[in-house]
Amino acid sequence: MDGKKLEYKGEEALKEIDRLTMKAAEVQESLLKQILTRNRETEYLNKYMRGDKNITDIGEFKRCVPVTTYEKIFPYIQKIANGADSSLITGHPITEMLSSSGTSGGEPKMMPSIAEDLERRTFVYNLIMPIINQYVPDLDEGKAMYLYFVKAEMCTTPCGLPARTVLTSYYKSKHFKCRTHDPWNDYTSPDQTILCNDSNQSMHCQLLAGLVHRRQVLRLGAVFASALLRAISFLERNWRQLCEDIRTGQLSSFITDPSCRSCMSTVLSSPDPCLADEITKICSQKCWKGILCQLWPKAKYIEAVVTGSMAQYVPALKHYSDGKLPLVCTMYASSECYFGVNLKPLCDPADVAFTLLPNMGYFEFLPLGHNGTLLMDFDEGEQVPNDKLVDLVHVKLGCFYEPVVTTFAGLYRYRVGDVLQVVGFHNNAPQVRFICRRNVVISIDTEKTNEEDLHRGVSMAKKLLEPYEGLLVEYTSYPDTCSVPGHYVLYWEIIHCGMKTEETETPQSVLEECCIAVEEQLDWVYRRCRSYDKSVGPLEIRVVEPGTFDALMDLFISQGASINQYKTPRCIKSKKALKLLKSKVTASFFSPRDPKWAPKTS
Repeated sequence: MDGKKLEYKGEEALKEIDRLTMKAAEVQESLLKQILTRNRETEYLNKYMRGDKNITDIGEFKRCVPVTTYEKIFPYIQKIANGADSSLITGHPITEMLSSSGTSGGEPKMMPSIAEDLERRTFVYNLIMPIINQYVPDLDEGKAMYLYFVKAEMCTTPCGLPARTVLTSYYKSKHFKCRTHDPWNDYTSPDQTILCNDSNQSMHCQLLAGLVHRRQVLRLGAVFASALLRAISFLERNWRQLCEDIRTGQLSSFITDPSCRSCMSTVLSSPDPCLADEITKICSQKCWKGILCQLWPKAKYIEAVVTGSMAQYVPALKHYSDGKLPLVCTMYASSECYFGVNLKPLCDPADVAFTLLPNMGYFEFLPLGHNGTLLMDFDEGEQVPNDKLVDLVHVKLGCFYEPVVTTFAGLYRYRVGDVLQVVGFHNNAPQVRFICRRNVVISIDTEKTNEEDLHRGVSMAKKLLEPYEGLLVEYTSYPDTCSVPGHYVLYWEIIHCGMKTEETETPQSVLEECCIAVEEQLDWVYRRCRSYDKSVGPLEIRVVEPGTFDALMDLFISQGASINQYKTPRCIKSKKALKLLKSKVTASFFSPRDPKWAPKTS
């Protein structure tokens, strides 16, 4: 990527977005030719485009190179991890392996990354503030309390390549650590606290710095909504210790990381009993509704991913902000590739759309049905015909697609696994809504429930808790096949505003109605299996103790998940995780009747 194009700011950044999207087709064609030219000597491309074929010919590429999945390219990645040359798949030296979050679709996947990828990610990050500045002025007059975390290196590969998350890669890079001071990105957290491998020490120090600067904070955020809610939970458990640190001007003794202790000595430059008293008065309230606005009264918005599986955290964030702070979702990105940005950051979370940037990777799209299923007459495990893919500029408004990417780092026509809906265009580039992950499903019989359907059902059901001041803070699911027929189990963690008790105050009949409310929103096949075939049993909701999902996250982090990228699995597969959830159940409820179903008429 041209180094001259990495520092776009203000008007120049917005002009560049317009330039790229106006010439989307040309930018895409040029990008693919660059990828094929640079990677023309790779074993992978030559396997499919051998003989007299011109490897840099786009038509030949689309005709000969197959659509692929992780399982099919894993042998190449594994060989490189074991010491084989990068030229198996790319013409550039692979500098690290990036792991996916591993919680939105099963096991972590290792993605090859080259040095140039960091420049592309930085390019996207540099577009965010120019976009937001159009809607929220004067952000250079205060600070941002963004809670960012790194994860200890997962491991090094046998050949010595680091293996880490995409965010850890960025935070440990020169692009982050050696960045120049930017008043529009002035964080309350010292870099040393972000780079601390111990998530508890990092959280304590970052929240402490945010509280010390509470009158200067203009925006709050974390990468995912779930991480911000985890921070609120941490604050609820530890605010007394944080206030004691502020009152005495001394950092808690449990902070042992030398870099954290060093940088926080500047933040806690002197005792401040008045500030400690202010925070104590706020945090001592029984109900924490609106607590964010009280602790950080000048905050103008909350920034976090609130799409896909993160959408279910929106009510909780609105609860803690009293609905006064807009929820801003800035970009669509993954370990495989960064895709696009939200040009209307203050829109409602349900309306978030990402404008795809044609210079990030070569994008093709696999057409899907309205519920994220394939529009072909073959199983998902079978090969997708090459001619079924649609180019970036030829997607259709309202239609659903799975993105398929080709990158400089060695992914060719790779299925990302997301479900997107085209909801508009910015110039000639499509704007997409993130629907869900395709491979996150729960199934007992012939029915297959995807993440979107499950989320819709839970969203409808949890409204029944509102008259009892109940708030569903987290959920997951499990296909229980111990009995015949098997049935769906939902684990729900519910809090009641002002009630510090582990027992739910919601009547049994209401939670039973929540069960059937979920089922009524699931698809026709599920309702047939329940009501007609009787091949699926009544849905069950198991209410768990407060703090259960924090414990679940701790479990996954202890097993290698990243706090920065953690997303609660929407379907539990881990035996240890299931054992933990079962140990926390306080009550169980079943659907009182079958969901409505009628045969389809021709």
